[in-house]
Amino acid sequence: MDELTLDQYRNEGTFVRVVRDFLEINDVKGYVVAWDDDTVMIRRRNRRVVKLKRSYFIQRMDEPRQLPPGLLEDI
Repeated sequence: MDELTLDQYRNEGTFVRVVRDFLEINDVKGYVVAWDDDTVMIRRRNRRVVKLKRSYFIQRMDEPRQLPPGLLEDI
């Protein structure tokens, strides 16, 4: 995910989903708070902040859930 998109999500307060694997229950849902070269911080609705790898697939919650490109190739 590029810097401009993350900045747009943070400024607009966009509710996002971080897809980490095949299971939807493992998705992290929340708002983009901050990021650096390797990580992104997501504030969940319960106000806890989760620090995740930036390589995970981040998408808007109003879009249908998609698997990250290349995830199926890892099997």
